[in-house]
Amino acid sequence: MHRRNRLGQLAKRGRGVPVAGTAAHLFVRSGVRATYRLHDRLLSNPEARRRHREKPPELDDVQQEVLARLQEDGIAVVRFHELFDPELWDDLSRSAGEFASTVEQDGAAPKEGKKHYLVRAYAPGPTELAADNPWLRVAADPRLLDLVNAYLGLWSKVSYVDQWYTVPDPEAADRVASQRWHRDYNDRYLLKAFLYMNEVDENAGPFEYVPGSMIGGRRFADVFPWAVFGEDLYPPEAELEKRIPESAARSLTGSAGTLILCDTTGFHRGGFARERPRVMGVFNYVSAASLASLSERNFVTEPPPGATDAIRYALA
Repeated sequence: MHRRNRLGQLAKRGRGVPVAGTAAHLFVRSGVRATYRLHDRLLSNPEARRRHREKPPELDDVQQEVLARLQEDGIAVVRFHELFDPELWDDLSRSAGEFASTVEQDGAAPKEGKKHYLVRAYAPGPTELAADNPWLRVAADPRLLDLVNAYLGLWSKVSYVDQWYTVPDPEAADRVASQRWHRDYNDRYLLKAFLYMNEVDENAGPFEYVPGSMIGGRRFADVFPWAVFGEDLYPPEAELEKRIPESAARSLTGSAGTLILCDTTGFHRGGFARERPRVMGVFNYVSAASLASLSERNFVTEPPPGATDAIRYALA
């Protein structure tokens, strides 16, 4: 486990290796890929698959419908209240309101850096989250976790829980970092959930996705295909536009309470927030073999009392 986490850190560093360091870069890349395959096939994920087979989740009609859309397109949209209790939404709204107010009181403005347009609620180092933290309660709720596990075909790990505030910038013109079309590189079993806490229209930086581009997708899976620690996960924009028409992408606008589930082995990007901020909760699910399953987890916690085995596994 320690070696895999170390390789996850090397993978992130290796993405910026200069040409002069090509030999070292190739060595790191080959080691990362070999270790990932070992954990996927023999060490980490077989146990997660076995547990899923032995205790498959029982999904209701709403969950089944969301699962079908995910399997078809790699993305599905559902209203928060279709999966969760209204009381939880009230707790989330209070938390998101306090977060947004703090950001705005601090004078939110685009900053320097790779993701200068983004403010996160939690510090980069692991933040301790209590079991009753409303965002953690969403991430580990069986209604969502069972759906995630059914899609991935194994018991998953919650690798990330946070709130994001996208800072409006009327002058934004050049796409940088995750505003460019890309595939996430750290695992072939990836599902993310984005929960809009305010209305997100075209001027608030909506999430964008290319349906059918995920691993196994019917339309665009072979366009700059996914590979763990791959070379072409951020392909040249001009080349991508030749192979995927603009009309194939979806811009996910929505009101507060819009919950987006997406397989981020498919092409996705964030939009420009020009006139108003985008405030949302972000939840990442990966397999135990992921390069980021534990080495980059942004929180620490203890499973809540009475948690099921699947929840304990997800948070361990």
